[in-house]
Amino acid sequence: MHQNRFALFLLTASWLMCSSATHAEDGALRVSIDREIKAGWAKEKITAPAQSSDSVFLRRVYLDLVGTIPGYDETSAFLKETEPRKREKLVDKLLSDPRYARNQAQVWDVALLGRNPRNVGSHRNREGFRKWLATQFEKNEPYDRLAAKLLTADENGSQLFYVANRDTDEMTAAATRFFLATQIQCAKCHDHPFEPWTQMDYYGMAGFFVRTFVVEVGKDNDKKLVVGERGSGDVLFTATPDPKKPGAKGNPVKPKFLSGAELSEPPAAKEFVEPKLKPNELPPKPSHSRREKLVEWIVARDNPYFARAAVNRVWAQFMGRGFVHPVDDFNRQNQPSHPELLKAMEGAFVEHKFDLKWLVREIVLSEAYQVADTGPVTDALPEHYERARVRPLSAEELMTAFGAATGNERDWTTKGEAFDTLLEIFGEPSDGQGAFQGSLAEHLFLNNSGDLRGLCQPKKGNFAEQLVNSKDGWDASTEKMFLTVLSRKPKDAERERFLKHFEKATDPKTKTQLVEEALWVLVSCSEFRFNR
Repeated sequence: MHQNRFALFLLTASWLMCSSATHAEDGALRVSIDREIKAGWAKEKITAPAQSSDSVFLRRVYLDLVGTIPGYDETSAFLKETEPRKREKLVDKLLSDPRYARNQAQVWDVALLGRNPRNVGSHRNREGFRKWLATQFEKNEPYDRLAAKLLTADENGSQLFYVANRDTDEMTAAATRFFLATQIQCAKCHDHPFEPWTQMDYYGMAGFFVRTFVVEVGKDNDKKLVVGERGSGDVLFTATPDPKKPGAKGNPVKPKFLSGAELSEPPAAKEFVEPKLKPNELPPKPSHSRREKLVEWIVARDNPYFARAAVNRVWAQFMGRGFVHPVDDFNRQNQPSHPELLKAMEGAFVEHKFDLKWLVREIVLSEAYQVADTGPVTDALPEHYERARVRPLSAEELMTAFGAATGNERDWTTKGEAFDTLLEIFGEPSDGQGAFQGSLAEHLFLNNSGDLRGLCQPKKGNFAEQLVNSKDGWDASTEKMFLTVLSRKPKDAERERFLKHFEKATDPKTKTQLVEEALWVLVSCSEFRFNR
């Protein structure tokens, strides 16, 4: 009996020690983040910014993690909570929320394909790609595996990266830009004037994609896009056309890893003939796949570009700008703002087996992420992160936020034509460098759209109807409106102005109209348009 108790004691003690060590390890990266960011402030003689208020943090982290604003109950509970670790608990809750995976899929879909990619075909193809991405984020697929799946393109729904970049040159540029954060397309026509990339570097990378092609198989509603690979074919290069050999297309270039060796591959069989595909015929697998060899090299732990590019991109997603900015252009003239931190994050990411959710958690729980969004700095994207980014909501975020703020989520978010309108008007609110580019169409929509105003009109079960039928009094209703729409309580001047507005509610019809107008003012204001 005593031996069993002692064994149980040792087991329990061991578990507690491991648990404590794991918890400390989990927080180690954010400690490094804060130490390096604060060291940068000290070096630049920047006064450390204040931390964000609970309401600002709440709205920010909801939008960043799940792509929408918190509801009234969620906001009220969080602002009343006094537990010291409430922000950490909230982050863990949101990372476990199904909306996290869907939001990440939307963000990465746009990062991979852009807003209006060519060649993708039907809207159904784009939705299939987002659903596939969401499944990967829901499983928390390690980033090296996720990248490998995207570049192998064997799973149904994963093919759209190739579909959008069907040309060899387009795919070479897109893959090196996104997964390696390197721009080598200039070397197609000449050796790069400022970087070490030569034309042979470019054509060597292109050699991995020259055999890749896309076909459509199936009939009617069962059609699908499939990525295939031929068993033969090379990139041909001619620096200077030879006038003595008219019609010559150039010399074949062997596939070559960026800054590395040429690909070692078996010689092609002399009797090999590339099969001609019939309509709707699936392409056969080649006996030797150049693309698979490239994927193995890209996602390898010791690849000097892959993990660094991923960390920089994820950091920029939540902090506004990368250590290297823009995120897809590492070069000698574009040095990282915090090289030691980038190196530390890269190493930790690899050691944690490319765990994206872990990386996101460490970033958003850092003090650096949680700083206030106000201060003396006027730069749109402060290089030293002395102010949190203020960004416009994306079209997808606006779609869900309008529905959440007005209690019309179910009806509003199922209207495809409504989203098409938002996408057209709000699809490109930023130039990618932090500069907001509002438009006249945006202003007209917010202030004149019948669709938006309709969300503010009382309907069965929505927020406006609840306000019209409420017996709590206008002071309580005003506070509830602000907490629901803007995730904060009204300031004294705002409360006074709204109460004065509601004094005109002398009959049910007027009351309904005043509620509609007040709610419309809040969802169309600039504060709602941004993440603050």
